[in-house]
Amino acid sequence: MRPDSLHRHLLKFLLLSAFSFFIGTIHGMLQVMPPIRAWLDSIGSPYGGPGHMIDPLAHAHMNLVGGVVLLAMCVTFYLLPIFTGKKIYSIKLVQHTFWWVSTGVYSFYIILMTFGIWEGLLLHSRPQDVPSVHHYYGFSVAISGTIMAVGFCTFLANVILTITSSTNHEITAGQN
Repeated sequence: MRPDSLHRHLLKFLLLSAFSFFIGTIHGMLQVMPPIRAWLDSIGSPYGGPGHMIDPLAHAHMNLVGGVVLLAMCVTFYLLPIFTGKKIYSIKLVQHTFWWVSTGVYSFYIILMTFGIWEGLLLHSRPQDVPSVHHYYGFSVAISGTIMAVGFCTFLANVILTITSSTNHEITAGQN
């Protein structure tokens, strides 16, 4: 495999990481605006109630998993062959890592935002209905969390398999 082949696969990690930081930044900017902050505080942000789904959970996951973790995975896949002198064990696992983690973090974000807003609105209008809506929240979060976890597992497996594989290739000076 040519090095630029791996780079093409890693570009989407970088792009989605940058986009996730953008979403997280906009989210953070909006949640500190006085009317939005007052509403979030009134529904339990950041300590409990529906508000904690929006701030800090959705905001943190978008920045940390969508931004930092995707970037760290990209850097790991880029540097691992340089540091070990070995090819990445599986480009297919690189692809799986990206799609599982991306799908997981974005579905998790959407679920947290949807249920946070929905339950927050109910809390002010029909508080007795919040538990019935929250019933669906746990199942939805479990599914998206499991999707993310599969991505983390494929990442870890690929790193371990790369390190322990016996396939070496030479990295020459100036080669990326």
